[in-house]
Amino acid sequence: MNTPDHDPEGLRPHSYDGIQEYDKRLPNWWLFTLYGAIIFSIGYWAYFHWTGHIQDGWVRVQGQIDALKLAAAGNSAAPEGRKLWEMSREPEVVAAGEKTFMSTCAACHGADLKGGIGQNLSDASWVHGGTPSEIYTTITQGVLDKGMPSWGPLLGAQRISELVAFVISKNPTIAEPSE
Repeated sequence: MNTPDHDPEGLRPHSYDGIQEYDKRLPNWWLFTLYGAIIFSIGYWAYFHWTGHIQDGWVRVQGQIDALKLAAAGNSAAPEGRKLWEMSREPEVVAAGEKTFMSTCAACHGADLKGGIGQNLSDASWVHGGTPSEIYTTITQGVLDKGMPSWGPLLGAQRISELVAFVISKNPTIAEPSE
């Protein structure tokens, strides 16, 4: 039973649970893998932590939040009256505006826009201005003296534009802007 694999002289003198251990060198492929992993990890750590190519997670998240806020601020400018007028002629936009109107405005202005708690939106009398741009501003900023909340932070520019387009499409007295 003395084969090259079972060399009794290569056994270590200790025994645990009846198992004896050979005193052999690890295979080269295993050692190359171990040393390569060690060298790679040292290089990786040095590159990313000494050179500053990696940012902390909270720094990356804060940068993304700042970029989104900047983009939102750029998109929050009120559209021109002409653009709102053109939107009021697009059925998809008017349908989206009607959906928003029914969920947020109909309680005060009525489902038929005839008023109630809020002003009548289907006649020629406008308390805070009846041009598309003025309607947009009124919805965005609200009129706290009259009990109308500021919808700008809640709805955003796109939904307010759709809402204005819906109101314009239902009121024949609003003239096409000359802008």
